[in-house]
Formats: sequence, structure tokens, C-alpha cells
Amino acid sequence: MTDDLLTYEAAQKYITSLVPPREAELQAMEAYAEEHGFPIIGPACGYYCYQLARMIHAKSVFELGSGYGYSTAWFAKAIRENGGGVVHHTVWDEELSERARRHLGRLGSADLVQFHVLEAVEALHQTEGTFDIIFNDIDKEAYPASLPIIKEKLRSGGLLIIDNMLWHGRIFDKMDLSPATLGVHEFTKQITSDPDWIVSLAPMRDGMIVAYKK
Repeated sequence: MTDDLLTYEAAQKYITSLVPPREAELQAMEAYAEEHGFPIIGPACGYYCYQLARMIHAKSVFELGSGYGYSTAWFAKAIRENGGGVVHHTVWDEELSERARRHLGRLGSADLVQFHVLEAVEALHQTEGTFDIIFNDIDKEAYPASLPIIKEKLRSGGLLIIDNMLWHGRIFDKMDLSPATLGVHEFTKQITSDPDWIVSLAPMRDGMIVAYKK
């Protein structure tokens, strides 16, 4: 039957196949993630973030959790094509920050990025202004507590993008009461029940919520 062909793996492979060719440096970052088991959003979600940033002509992006700069690279690509602006890269780890600087430098995007080595939500709290896009990829148990400051710092008409909202299928396990899984559940409940947001969940890779702030 045709329905048997529509598996998660087949859908993800097909979605990824639609992403245009990427710079060699981005491909190297993807290869490193696969080799070392480092969690990145991957090419399909990266391209989706790039598309969303271009669609709203974003000039300012704040990332809550940036790893070694893979998602940052996609946002910076959009920002440059939008005429310039800034992407805030935030990590706890100085080594990850330095790795990100190297990758983004090779991509010619480092001039568009402000680097923070600090707890991500605190960095957002300390940074002046509001933002066109906030990208949230911190520890999942910390998701619910991050929403109030996100809502305060995102402009009206801006986008909140949240990664791992299918959480590797754990959200479907009623017996999984781990802090991370409960955090994803609670955050999802909070944002989808708040009338100030228009929310959709795109089931690519590990699930990505895109929320429009009215």
C-alpha cells in the first residue's frame, strides 16, 4: 500500500533532498555533527530558518543556544541578503564560541555576529532592544521559564522558532516524566494557549515550532 511508503525516515530524507546546494563550510559543519554526534538543526531546518528570516526581512536575530554556529550561519546568510543587521550567538562554552567564530569567519559572516559566552536567557535579558526573530534551542527543561522574557524581547510581528518540539518522539510516551520531556510539554501548552501567539508545528527533523507574535 502507498501509505506504507510514508515513513518518518522517508519524509525527512525527501525534505532534506530539496535543500539547495550548500557552502563547503556548512557541509563540513554537518559532517562534524554526524561524526561526533553533535546536535545541530540540520540542513532542512537550517534552510527553513533562512527562509523565514528572508520572508520577514529580519535584521536582528537572537539565538538562545547556538552550538558551534550552524544555525547562526543560516540566520547570518539571511541577514546579509536582507541588507545587514546582527545575529546574537550564545553559548556557555568558550571552546564552542571559538569554533563558531572560525566557521563563521570562513563563511564571511563573522562581521554580522555578536558572540556571548553566557547563559542564554540571561544574555537575552541583558541585551538591549527587541528582535525580529528569537531562536530557542536551550536545555528543554528550561523552555517554560524562558517564554516570558522571550515574549518581552520579541517585537510584535516577530517570529519565535523553537527546536526539538517532537523531542525524538518522547512527547508521545505518557510514562516519560523526565524534566526535559515535561519541559517540552509545558512550553507547548503555554504558547499554544496564549492568544498573543499564532503557532504551528512543522514536523521536519525533530519538530520545529514557529510562533508569530501578534
